[in-house]
Amino acid sequence: MIRICIADDHPIVREGLKLILSKTADLSVIADVSNGQEVLEVLRKSPIDLLLLDIAMPVRNGIDLLKQIRKRWPKLPILILTSYAESQYAIRAFKLGASGYLTKESATRDLLTAVRTVVSGKRYVSPALADLLVEHLDDDSDGAPHDALSNRELEVFCLIASGKSLTAIGKELFLSVKTISTYRTRILQKLNIENDAELIRYAIRTHIVEA
Repeated sequence: MIRICIADDHPIVREGLKLILSKTADLSVIADVSNGQEVLEVLRKSPIDLLLLDIAMPVRNGIDLLKQIRKRWPKLPILILTSYAESQYAIRAFKLGASGYLTKESATRDLLTAVRTVVSGKRYVSPALADLLVEHLDDDSDGAPHDALSNRELEVFCLIASGKSLTAIGKELFLSVKTISTYRTRILQKLNIENDAELIRYAIRTHIVEA
């Protein structure tokens, strides 16, 4: 029996995943949690075979959590399941120790394939991610400017680029508008751009968001 913990801050998503996984005889969801701190509590108390981890969560997001988990549980299979496209976080997630990366738009069969692949000790790479990795390997530059962003800055950057206001972002990340504004200032400085319009154009040009 493959013991699974689901980490996602949306109850509907967790219930949907539990329903999908429960239809497979050898998969068992033993815990479902809504934030990074709860993930750590489960890992300390319950042996699990797979962590299904969202990126956007309160208290501590999935990307920040990856590094900490890898230090204490280096062999635990971690499958990122998120609404963020591969171009936004996948490469960074793999560098931090993710076993696989899947978007929530994926079909059920892809999810089950990904689960079995990472539990077997292999990495799961979707066709879209495979293309992205090839492009990344073929790129001879020293890296894109947004590679210099911290995990939280990248998260705020993606949300601004998707058209969300600072107030909406603050509510989603459980941070004050002042804090989000500070992150925005740092992002503009690191990307050497002056305003949100330029930020969005940059995001489209680098395929972080679709036009």
